[in-house]
Amino acid sequence: VCAQLRDELAADVLIASDGPRVAAERPTLFLGSRGSTPFTLRVDLREGSYHSGNWGGLLRNPATVLAGALATIVDGRGRILVSGLRPREIPENVREALRDIAVGGGPDDPTVDDGWGEPGLTPAERLVGWNSVEVLSLAAGNPDNPVNAIPGSAQAQLQLRSVVGTEVDRLGGILRKHLDEHGFPMVEVETGPTMPPTRTDPDDPWVRWALGSISRTTGTEPALLPNLGGSLPNDAFAGELGLCTLWIPHSYPACAQHAPDEHLLAPVARESLRIMAGLFCDLGEDSPVRSRP
Repeated sequence: VCAQLRDELAADVLIASDGPRVAAERPTLFLGSRGSTPFTLRVDLREGSYHSGNWGGLLRNPATVLAGALATIVDGRGRILVSGLRPREIPENVREALRDIAVGGGPDDPTVDDGWGEPGLTPAERLVGWNSVEVLSLAAGNPDNPVNAIPGSAQAQLQLRSVVGTEVDRLGGILRKHLDEHGFPMVEVETGPTMPPTRTDPDDPWVRWALGSISRTTGTEPALLPNLGGSLPNDAFAGELGLCTLWIPHSYPACAQHAPDEHLLAPVARESLRIMAGLFCDLGEDSPVRSRP
């Protein structure tokens, strides 16, 4: 729709809302989102299973092969080992924006694991400025009723969360080449539809305008996230229409997002109404001039 109606949808800025603040008490502005690409690794070696005593040591075990393949993609500490799946760098203005961002620490938040993910990065940099590869499911045989047999197949569902600069459209080819080079030609790779990563430049005049408006309304310094850790179809606006995208979230990390008891805090809702009223008031009074794409 954005591609077909580009002229009708021409604008300077997108102001939208989704997701949680960095903390319930801290107003937040984020400028895009990490991308999301699902992919499947499958090892399908033979029909049926074979007795592990009669055939163990003679037949290649697809679960063992798959575990070995996974270990060449992401190691036991969560570090991505495939250069094509890693961003080249974290821009300095992104690092600067993340210097005062604390991740977690709320009463219902999980404890952030030290030593997990890319070494040398802060938790905020690992979450917002870097990529992650997550194994979402791993299956071989029947885990609820294992038998003494070598399974015929195994598969894993994974997901790449990516930041701007990652060649997500080449993910399948990158993985195929990597697995072949590491001796795993029998591992099949299938990629799903990608939600591309986006990030408005933190130095864009609209960003400074929005931060100033939120600060004047709340009397506090809002958190600036160059992009959200999760994923949104923001590329329709940032990529297709070339807009500066400003997202102001009104939820909080422990909101139980997507769960049956997802909820909203009344104090956050009240402050959010003030923030948005102030933002649109300032939009009418004084807003940046930006040439349209």
